[in-house]
Amino acid sequence: MRKKTYLKLVEYQIEQSKRHLGEVKSIYTEMRGYKHDFHHHLQTLKGQLEAGETERALAYIEELDHQLMNVDTLLKTGNVSLDAILSAKIAQAKKENIAVTVKAVVPDSLTINDTELSIIVGNLLDNAIEACQGIPDGCPGGRFIRLYMSMKGKMLYFSMLNSAGEKKQKTGKFFLSPKRGFHGFGLRRAEAILEEHGGWCKYNSEEGAFTSEFLVPAIE
Repeated sequence: MRKKTYLKLVEYQIEQSKRHLGEVKSIYTEMRGYKHDFHHHLQTLKGQLEAGETERALAYIEELDHQLMNVDTLLKTGNVSLDAILSAKIAQAKKENIAVTVKAVVPDSLTINDTELSIIVGNLLDNAIEACQGIPDGCPGGRFIRLYMSMKGKMLYFSMLNSAGEKKQKTGKFFLSPKRGFHGFGLRRAEAILEEHGGWCKYNSEEGAFTSEFLVPAIE
């Protein structure tokens, strides 16, 4: 039974990793598309201005500005892998009308490998996005995710606050969820990775908000 559960968990994590990779590729493809079109936009604006069509050029710029607001630029935290993970999740969150604030400065070289970092941060953000999806549009406070990451000496520190519904009941170290199946497996794996590296994580549920936090050695 334990072996079957373990194999199902591994299969679930592989699917999660594939989905995360797909999200990252989607962002890069979109960014390459806008870079390719940039020259054409400049040529169009140049032609409109040379023809004296100022109002038309301004309208064109307004339309471009509106489109660019929906383009998810890649973050620059200092860690390439973390940039990819966070950028993919932020793109997903914005599609759900979730306001995201990120402040992160992390070294490029960490003792936690890229896969482990993806599992930990990716699953925490997935849970935050899921919680925000349960918040109706127009609700006071709205949908939001506020994330902070930095080094505290040789320790990597992560803190996240996200909007949520009613205060959840805790069972063990985790909180009850209406979802079944593999829900919670990702968090358990994330916790196991943190413990393997000598770190810890904790969660707190309040009315309207949920916090996630972890601290783990990440530099030799």
